[in-house]
Amino acid sequence: MQQRRRIRVGIDTGGTFTDVVALDEETGRIVTTKTPSTPANPADGFLAGIDKVLALLGDGGSPLDGSAISAVSHGTTVATNQLLEGKVDRVGFVTTEGYDALLEIARQSVPDGYGNSYFWVKPPRIVPRDLVRSVGGRLDFTGAEIRPFDEAGAREVARWFRDRGVDTLGVCFLHSYADPGHEQRMREVLAEEHPDAVVSISSEVLREYREYERAMTTLVDAAVKPRLSAYVSNISARLSSYVGGPSVVERSRDHPGGSSVVERSRDHPGGSSVVERSRDHPGGSSVVERSRDHPGVPFYVMKSNGGVLSADEVVHQPITTVLSGPAAGALGAALIASAAGFDRVLTCDGGGTSTDVSVVVGGEPTLTTEGTVGAYPSKIPMIDVVTVGAGGGSIAWLSPEGALKVGPQSAGADPGPLCYGRGGADVTITDAHVVLGRIPPHLLGGEIPLDVGAARAGIERLASELDLTPEAAAVGVLEISAWNQANALRQVTVKRGLDVRDFALTTFGGSGSLLLCRLMDVLGVPTVLVPPDPGNVSAFGLLTVDVKNDYVQTRVCLDADVDPTTLATSYDELTGQASDALLREGFAETAHVFVRTADLRYFGQAFEVRVPVPDGLLDRAALDGVVAAFHTAHRGLYGYDFAGDDTQQVEWVNLRVSGIGPITRPERRRLAPGIEPVPVVERSRDHTDGLDPARPAGPVTRPVCFDASVGYVDTPIHQRDDLPPGATVTGPAIVEEYGSTVPLHPGFAATVDDFGNLLVRRTEAAR
Repeated sequence: MQQRRRIRVGIDTGGTFTDVVALDEETGRIVTTKTPSTPANPADGFLAGIDKVLALLGDGGSPLDGSAISAVSHGTTVATNQLLEGKVDRVGFVTTEGYDALLEIARQSVPDGYGNSYFWVKPPRIVPRDLVRSVGGRLDFTGAEIRPFDEAGAREVARWFRDRGVDTLGVCFLHSYADPGHEQRMREVLAEEHPDAVVSISSEVLREYREYERAMTTLVDAAVKPRLSAYVSNISARLSSYVGGPSVVERSRDHPGGSSVVERSRDHPGGSSVVERSRDHPGGSSVVERSRDHPGVPFYVMKSNGGVLSADEVVHQPITTVLSGPAAGALGAALIASAAGFDRVLTCDGGGTSTDVSVVVGGEPTLTTEGTVGAYPSKIPMIDVVTVGAGGGSIAWLSPEGALKVGPQSAGADPGPLCYGRGGADVTITDAHVVLGRIPPHLLGGEIPLDVGAARAGIERLASELDLTPEAAAVGVLEISAWNQANALRQVTVKRGLDVRDFALTTFGGSGSLLLCRLMDVLGVPTVLVPPDPGNVSAFGLLTVDVKNDYVQTRVCLDADVDPTTLATSYDELTGQASDALLREGFAETAHVFVRTADLRYFGQAFEVRVPVPDGLLDRAALDGVVAAFHTAHRGLYGYDFAGDDTQQVEWVNLRVSGIGPITRPERRRLAPGIEPVPVVERSRDHTDGLDPARPAGPVTRPVCFDASVGYVDTPIHQRDDLPPGATVTGPAIVEEYGSTVPLHPGFAATVDDFGNLLVRRTEAAR
């Protein structure tokens, strides 16, 4: 009997395209493709991408059956876009009596660029003051009860929100990180009095101190929960039906408000039945376990922390997905660059709407808990990504003073740039590239023809307003975009004490490599690495990601007063929570991996430094090692430490445990140099139903403008698939492939390495 094939799929849904990468777990074969995103219903583009990749994997012209799919990992921008666009529906806030103004007071911080607060208008809060209600009861910082929970007042608050139709609520009580009892009782009251409410409580979203950040993170979690839950549930149901699983999945896990739902058993379309049973979930909620003759496909969603979580779980932790797509790209780029021998890397992920940049040191992207998404701080572990509105669809516009600006507004996927021919009215970065000849007059190997005439007409209108030639206007649009990207890269390097010249730059995404030569000029980066299929790196990254959950507990204590036994008990409790989550995800105990860290600071400081905590016994010697690591990390970050000063005390603040369920990562294959290339990945360029233009024999050129003062020059066009390892292309030149293009300006050259990466450097003559 022939063994059933096992195909693992990564799907990254962007603003313009949905990227798909499939891995055959037995052979290591990797296949990639793209399909236009469908903003009206992203599930349509999601399944269209699966259709395309299964067709590529099929034998004898017949597509592979969906039952071969062993797992699907998904990067989504649903939560990200909702927050970036400020599309937050009415949210209610329940807090401790006397702290109604918590959100209004906030941190009183003034953004950069304002000399003082006189010229800065505080933005609207995520919850307006009239939708804030407080409940009596009070804990101290140790969790000891000072005043009992006011249940009568809680019921009055619940009915107040119910009567006004406010169905999304966040609960954050003072010091609930130390004891969640009052918050849990508030959720029970809401379930009884307002059962339709979607509720997030801070002790489950972020169990650490700092009330404002904890409250904001909880409210963001609540705000994105309805939309993300609907999105994930829709895709999960359609995916299950697609591969032959049960047509309807009904469950009661963490029903909004905590109320129960009647469980049902339904027949599988093929005749088998679904059997469900309930058990207690840690934290009091209900989990429905199923046993079915035809198991569903594991469906994972990318988290901001660099891990994935099952779709069933992620709908209860929506805040963890706010940087889902950018996190996958950073991880994929880190793995590719590390295999190529680069351990200090800047990543630049250019999409249709934005460009995301991050720092990779030692093969791992840096993490932060001080991130924001749009105007909303989210104090959860996330890969440290800075986003700028400089994607292919970013719109060029004139300020009231007549200055040329680019972004952050985007034409998106529909109507898209002028050259898409879908009714777009604004000049975009893509239009400038196509007018200058830097990208071909089609996308995806011919699947999407571009209207060059419409793009040129738009550029000419813009040029007339600026009193410039069309070429100068187009180059100006791209120059502004390049500086926007460069400034974002400086934010993750120069502003953090890092020299950008010490890093290699990895560019990917559909538009990420189009301006790499200008970025090298502006930043002084010595080398740029462009992976094979750069447009699909984020989807590839989804195949490299472990299941990961983070748990935190605030334990503020001077190091001199720390009891190692108490500390070990706290870590054991966090490890137990992480282990339970991994068991629910299907990982055997023998496969569990736990990473312990702690946030430390000098007494009197406002912020902490995270350092590793070793496995095994936590005795005084182990804790002294953690403190020594803190001194070293502090010096690395700030240039000084107090390791030899006994008057400066070290304080422990937060204890953290990450539970990791490892997966098998795809290997990067070396190619033999000097021979006809064997693709590192198989692309769908040759599977476009004849839309892919035939390659003419001999060298191909087209007019390309790199410098407005020089104008158009006949420029060689190279197909990346035709370049073997060791091959070198010297600019001016264009390197094209399915889904991406690399313009090489005069003075630059690209060499193909053993992994099929393009390594771009300045030529000797240009140095």
